[in-house]
Amino acid sequence: MVVAAVVVGVASGYGAVALRTLISWVQQAGYGAAGEDLGGLDLPVWQIILVPTLGGLLVGPLIYLLAREAKGHGVPQVMEAVTVREGAMRPRVAVAKMLASALTIGSGGSSGREGPIVQIGSAIGSTVGQALHVSGRRLRTLVGCGAAGGIAAAFNAPIAGALFALEIILGDFGISHFSPIVIS
Repeated sequence: MVVAAVVVGVASGYGAVALRTLISWVQQAGYGAAGEDLGGLDLPVWQIILVPTLGGLLVGPLIYLLAREAKGHGVPQVMEAVTVREGAMRPRVAVAKMLASALTIGSGGSSGREGPIVQIGSAIGSTVGQALHVSGRRLRTLVGCGAAGGIAAAFNAPIAGALFALEIILGDFGISHFSPIVIS
């Protein structure tokens, strides 16, 4: 379980980095600049209207066709997967959420990185757990490991990531969850 927690934590961290990179690419493609540079640009009105509109028009069909459970904020969907489906999430959720979030945020949509990072990391944890055929309890733990790894990487806050996963995602501070999540 420790090795799986490390793998999930590292993969979730890379997922958070990949999301940030994709957001920058979308910003660069849509606006000609990325990140902090966007505030100082003198963009034409048509571009300010067109880029977010195109982003939104692409996200709808993407989510509809790839993984409908990737819609929404992200955290409630992970909590639902943990409580209703013992942590089972389809592997394509991570890909769909990453692409949709990069398009939404990068094109100027009013959305944040936090929820998508939690859902991406959790989907990675669920995928690893399903590939290893672990029990439902361990699958939920690996989902928590993914959420913790994603939050830790996105905000440079490993303790906050672990506590978030334990309290919000799993709702359980038991030692069987605590150790793998802190390790991830």
